[in-house]
Amino acid sequence: MTTQLNKVHSVETIDRVAAELGESVDLLHELAINMETEDGVIWVYGLGDEAVLAFSPFGIESLRELIKIHREEGT
Repeated sequence: MTTQLNKVHSVETIDRVAAELGESVDLLHELAINMETEDGVIWVYGLGDEAVLAFSPFGIESLRELIKIHREEGT
């Protein structure tokens, strides 16, 4: 069974994901900046220039993998 990424029903903001994972927002932003929509990341735009990174459940799992790789590489 494959997951259809276009059926996302909720996302979590980068601040919430950082708190849940015990990581800094800065680290998650650094890791997520090169992620694509297919990886489970989206930008949520508010009024004016306000924009927040948000992640689907698949995106959070992608971040977990990126964090693991980041730590293994020691970067």
